[in-house]
Amino acid sequence: MAEQGGEGSQPVDLSKHPSGIVPTLQNIVSTVNLDCKLDLKAIALQARNAEYNPKRFAAVIMRIREPKTTALIFASGKMVCTGAKSEQQSKLAARKYARIIQKLGFPAKFKDFKIQNIVGSCDVKFPIRLEGLAYSHGAFSSVSLSCL
Repeated sequence: MAEQGGEGSQPVDLSKHPSGIVPTLQNIVSTVNLDCKLDLKAIALQARNAEYNPKRFAAVIMRIREPKTTALIFASGKMVCTGAKSEQQSKLAARKYARIIQKLGFPAKFKDFKIQNIVGSCDVKFPIRLEGLAYSHGAFSSVSLSCL
C-alpha cells in the first residue's frame, strides 16, 4: 500500500492499480424480471414514493432512500434499477422494490437479475483530448457533437 487514492479516500494498493488511479463508481444500472403482469395504476395509488403518468412514460417511477435508487417498473413485470453506487447495492435495491410489489399483492419473483451498465469517474491528472482519442481509437469510441 502506498499513495493516497483519489477524492480523499483509502490508500491505493499499487500492486493492483499501478497507475495509482482508481475510478469511483457513480451509477449502476440493473434489470430484473418480476415474472408477472403488473397493474401500474394500482401500484401508483397504493405505494408511497411512486409516480405514474402514462401519457408521459409507460412505467411507474419509484424511489427508495436506502440504497438511494430509482426504479422504473413496467406493466410487463420488467424493472430497471438506477442510482446505486455498487453492484451489491443495486441488487439489494432491486430486491427491495420486488418486495414492495409483492406486499401490494402481486406474485412477483426475482428472475434474471443483470447489471447492465456501470459508470465510474476518476481524475487522470491531465487533459483528455476527446477528438484525438476518438480519431486514434475509432473502433472503440463514438463521438457526439455535444462532447466536442
